Amino acid sequence: MHSPKCFIIYREQIIEMFDHAYGSYMKYAYPADELMPLSCKGRVRGQEPNRGDIDESLGKFSLTLIDTLDTLVVLNKLDEFEEAVRKVVRDIRLDNDVVVSVFETNIRVLGGLLGAHVMADLFRQQGERMQWYRDELLHMAKDLGHRLLPAFNTTSGLPYPKINLRYGVLNPLSRIGTETDTCTACAGTMILEFAALSRLSGDSVFEKHARKALDVLWNRRQKESDLVGTVINIHNGEWIRRGKNSGVGAGIDSYYEYLMKAYILLGDHVFLERFNILFLYLKPINTNFQPPLLLNVHMHNPTVSVRSWMDSLLAFFPGLQVLRGDLKPAIETHEMLYQVTKQHKFLPEVLLYINILVHWGQHLLRPEFAESTYYLYKATGDHYYLRVGQSIVEKLNVYARVPCGFAAVQDVRTGTHEDRMDSFFLAEMFKYLYLLFSEKSQLPINIDDYVFTTEAHLLPVSLSTKQPPCQDNMTVSPQHNTFNFILSMDLLKPLIGLKCFLLQYVEQRHFSLPTPLIAQLL
Repeated sequence: MHSPKCFIIYREQIIEMFDHAYGSYMKYAYPADELMPLSCKGRVRGQEPNRGDIDESLGKFSLTLIDTLDTLVVLNKLDEFEEAVRKVVRDIRLDNDVVVSVFETNIRVLGGLLGAHVMADLFRQQGERMQWYRDELLHMAKDLGHRLLPAFNTTSGLPYPKINLRYGVLNPLSRIGTETDTCTACAGTMILEFAALSRLSGDSVFEKHARKALDVLWNRRQKESDLVGTVINIHNGEWIRRGKNSGVGAGIDSYYEYLMKAYILLGDHVFLERFNILFLYLKPINTNFQPPLLLNVHMHNPTVSVRSWMDSLLAFFPGLQVLRGDLKPAIETHEMLYQVTKQHKFLPEVLLYINILVHWGQHLLRPEFAESTYYLYKATGDHYYLRVGQSIVEKLNVYARVPCGFAAVQDVRTGTHEDRMDSFFLAEMFKYLYLLFSEKSQLPINIDDYVFTTEAHLLPVSLSTKQPPCQDNMTVSPQHNTFNFILSMDLLKPLIGLKCFLLQYVEQRHFSLPTPLIAQLL
């Protein structure tokens, strides 16, 4: 079924879809931050009705273009990449008087600039492209990093959740500074981009602050369960009442991801030790209840479920389980989610775990399910996951494609569209789908040399040799025997190069879901 010719057909289809989405943004929206695909125009902050926190991703810095730069490289659109870099260097300013999310600006804009700089520098060194390039993207990244740094000016070292790009946090003109709490993912998903910026620029201040934030989160974990909560006070480091639940979904998801990937990128075993301890204690969350459900529990009592629903962001977790070598639960959870997409076309934003009912039907074209599908295929070689990828492509084309791009789905039960196409759709979805149907030799770069950030930006693993890890990291508690939990490099290679280094687990790849759950899904 999946012959080399089929792979070519799928790749060409994915490229055509990307061209439609990216071309629509450039034609109808640029230099706006995002495309409004139903209105066929750009979303400019302040000119459209305020959407609250959602708009804090928008900084009047052509967000979608920056977020898409290294996708152009992966899809072998190198002429378009060079042209896009010229636009970014020429047109984009980062000193706008606008309040933005520190987390979103870090993963989308700082990560996008760094990933594109790495690509531009690679091509310049090869001598065929980008000969005009003089590290302009890196200079922009450093400028942005300095604009984000004031967010860390708290008693605890945890960053403010928002910052004014021009005036910082505490300036009277900043219009912010009263915030008291942030999410665990918000504080714990800075290390890859900030450390990469430090090691590429030679300025250690960025990595130092990101490491300190991770230390605070680790030291504030619940010592009996070794779990962390989801919302924490940025001034005193205390978990707030509504944030004392722990799980793998929204508000905490990428914290786990960045602990593991920070070990690969930076070569510091502290991060891997922390990840493995957390991962060990995450397993009871998933096994005290009917697997493969991923539930939130109270951080002080992991046997008590604190809510009856799952959010769609947890679709990333099977991919992380694959990287950890934990294939059986990864396959089971992914299969459960796949059955949901068979029923509703896309993953709804929130599912009730009793009877797997839709609680909140919105679908924002999130890429996490495609990401996990990619990892599972690379780990197992099972063509079943190619069929899953094919279904993602088909459903996007049939149910999300509109004349001016691709539109989010307001409710999967009705299929109605929403006038938004978030930048992560171009940054992540097309990368993972294209890589799913590609061999390494068909890519313009050696994918083995890079780590994916949570926004799928590419950072080189060679950064681990740029400078030694900082010496002021807190180490794990001595009562833990971390030796038994440390992964071998063979298990971590899928994270670096996404090769099929987990083929020794291939006999485990066929697992069935519990019969009652299958009955609920089908």
